[in-house]
Amino acid sequence: MANVNVTALIVFIILFLLVTVLGFLAARWRQGDLRQLNERGLGGRRFGTVVSWFLLGGDLYTAYTFIAVPGALFATGVINFFAVPYTIIAYPFVFLVMPRLWSVSKQHGYVTPADFVRGRYGSGILALAVALTGILATMPYIALQLLGIQVVLSALGIQGTGIFADLPLIIAFVILAAYTYTSGLRAPAMIALVKDALIYITVIAAVIIIPAQLGGFGTIFGAVEAAKKPLILAAPTATSAGQFFAFSSLALGSALALFLYPHSVTGVLASNSRNVIKRNAALLPAYSFLLALIALLGYMALAAHLTKLPEFAAGFKTYGGTFAVPALILHSFPAWFVGVAFAAIAIGALVPSAVMSIAAANLFTRNVYKEYIRPNATDAEESSVAKITSLVVKLGALAFILLLGTQNAINLQLLGGIWILQTLPAIIIGLYTRWLHRYALLIGWACGMLVGTYMAYLQPSPAVPKLIPHFGSSVYPLHLGSYVIGGYAALYAVIINLVVAAVLTLVFNLAHIGQGNDATAQGDFVVEPAVAVTPMLD
Repeated sequence: MANVNVTALIVFIILFLLVTVLGFLAARWRQGDLRQLNERGLGGRRFGTVVSWFLLGGDLYTAYTFIAVPGALFATGVINFFAVPYTIIAYPFVFLVMPRLWSVSKQHGYVTPADFVRGRYGSGILALAVALTGILATMPYIALQLLGIQVVLSALGIQGTGIFADLPLIIAFVILAAYTYTSGLRAPAMIALVKDALIYITVIAAVIIIPAQLGGFGTIFGAVEAAKKPLILAAPTATSAGQFFAFSSLALGSALALFLYPHSVTGVLASNSRNVIKRNAALLPAYSFLLALIALLGYMALAAHLTKLPEFAAGFKTYGGTFAVPALILHSFPAWFVGVAFAAIAIGALVPSAVMSIAAANLFTRNVYKEYIRPNATDAEESSVAKITSLVVKLGALAFILLLGTQNAINLQLLGGIWILQTLPAIIIGLYTRWLHRYALLIGWACGMLVGTYMAYLQPSPAVPKLIPHFGSSVYPLHLGSYVIGGYAALYAVIINLVVAAVLTLVFNLAHIGQGNDATAQGDFVVEPAVAVTPMLD
């Protein structure tokens, strides 16, 4: 690790430059007026089935997914395989729910989920809560994409001290910021095609070649057992639910949270029709199959005994299990293919980072700036504010990863899932009924945020005692008498959120406290508005 892998680095740079050029050219792709927030932040709502498939796939299956899921299996075993079933659960949810959000947003010109909440409940403060939650949950998520780039740069041998240690990551950030500023959502949409092609090539090669090198999957699973990493979930006992409920609650809660993240909603709202969303809900499980193959790389890394190789000692010391996949690729492939694989991971960070920063900027622009600072802001002013905010969000994420470090970024990202799930009552239930009271939703949201955060706070993180010795896990051991049920804190918190909202709705209705004006109509949720512009690859 002390020397730069020159061949791999050259291939990496060539591919990175290729997507950089594509990012800038994207501004001219089915060119729209980028002075309109709808064009800059949603691509004019013109993405057809093919582009949406790549955009959502690139948006949801990130660089950090590529290294974190197998890294988690490498470090702690099968409990982390929940990432595969949760993506399968998510798509029926998308098929049923997201076309309704698309329709009402298209009808009323909503750009963010908080826009919908504002119109549905007539409550600026509830919309503000949803917007700030989305921004808060997104920041550490972007930081983890930058961590993915940092890991592969380190694996390539690019190291140093002081500013030189972080300079390559800063350069990657500047490039990302520049073409996102220039091209808006079109840039990650175009780059996603290259990113997905590279990742599919890398994963297919890995699951064929590496098992052949290691003696087959029987040998791999045998090595996992020998390393005392569990291949099956711990069974319930007389005093504990084992890992069964933790696994299932993580899968269910994560599935419900996935399309509440602002970047996921942005990908959905950029589609040109309800049918595009439904088609992608049917097609995107192909990525879940890919994710299952990616997860197995963690077991392959165990079987390769990479932690015993001195050339990888520094990487594992710095990044832990997150370093398992880069080390496995270095160990198993020639240098030129290492460059391809590492470029796939780095580019896989650029796409979601761009969409996340755009989505966060949309939230700030529409639900903070225009709502509270400049109500009379023009379309051009909105677009300008969104451009600047997107840069600020990226800069904040970069500072996050450089100043707080790897483990703290991981720990705080776990909170993102807990936080974003607390917007489910206002957004998802609001798509079907207006019964819940706006003030009850706000108080329920606050209770869910506090309870979920406190549950995560109680989980120790001994790896970083000097900075944030908490938030080490999102699984909370709920004690019912002498029986312990470990479950996803986000799911526990949203149940409390819903109960509080339902009870207070009854109280507020009995007290005849005003519900606020509903700007939507029943037909808005199912209508298929005519597409007035040429779609992008339907």
